[in-house]
Amino acid sequence: MAPAALQRESRTVCVMEASSCLGTTLVERLLHRGYTVHATVQNHSENQSLNTLSSGNKELKIFKSDPFDYQSVIEALKGCSGLFYTFEPPQDQPTYDELMAELEVRVAHNVLEACAQTDTIDKVVFTSSATAVIWRGIDDPNNTNKSSLSDLDERDWSDITFCRNFKLWHAMSKTLAEKTAWALAMDRGINMVCINAGLLLGLDLSITNPYLKGAAEMYEDGVFVTADLNFLVDAHICVFEDVSSYGRYLCFNHVINRTEDAIKLARLLSPVSPQPPTFDQDMRIIQQRISNKKLNKLMVDFESGAQVE
Repeated sequence: MAPAALQRESRTVCVMEASSCLGTTLVERLLHRGYTVHATVQNHSENQSLNTLSSGNKELKIFKSDPFDYQSVIEALKGCSGLFYTFEPPQDQPTYDELMAELEVRVAHNVLEACAQTDTIDKVVFTSSATAVIWRGIDDPNNTNKSSLSDLDERDWSDITFCRNFKLWHAMSKTLAEKTAWALAMDRGINMVCINAGLLLGLDLSITNPYLKGAAEMYEDGVFVTADLNFLVDAHICVFEDVSSYGRYLCFNHVINRTEDAIKLARLLSPVSPQPPTFDQDMRIIQQRISNKKLNKLMVDFESGAQVE
């Protein structure tokens, strides 16, 4: 993987939004690998981890950037060969609802347009979600094998009408935003790859996470997938550095398909809630119906550590 990365004329990349758990860890890992990083945040003072990283580190530049402000995005992208893009809900509207899709689509369009106008940008890694893949309605023309519960991979898309009818706002937002990004990337000739991530297991995971809407149905259908933070970060860097990467990549390293798995997750989400008795556990193993073979194949030779200059 190192030779592909070192062939780039610029070792400067942008991470947007860097104040998230994923964003901050990406910044730290990229610095460790020898990159210069432009980290965009909406509120600089609130992120102690980034402030600590930037102290005395000339390779990290922090930009207070509003993703709705085209010019501020352009400023952050100047001189960068790549962008790692993640959407974070605005502080004044943290809850996913029907209007969030409009906001997320606007930001995706704004950021991709800014990339198109930045000559140095060589590659965009767009963070989406597995929820943009897994929700298919009975009448979805892309779902030709509903009766036999066909397996899912990167070629599948969640059905917008189905998501709207069942108020799956996270899935609807991610699907519409990602489709907007792809349309603009193809129209403007932007080299983009997409990470469709499972539920991120981190310190800030809670029962209010919008990904969890429909969790019981995901579990029963064998498509409830999660991703550890380090694995997700490695996946982002791998698809950026590997010149052969293309299209979408489902990203997860665990499937919740046993009662034991579901109970462990429930304890993470609500540590103080009473747990069901162990003797009454359902011993079924739900058949996994979702594949991440494409990403796993790409990551076979990926080295997570620092690259030698």
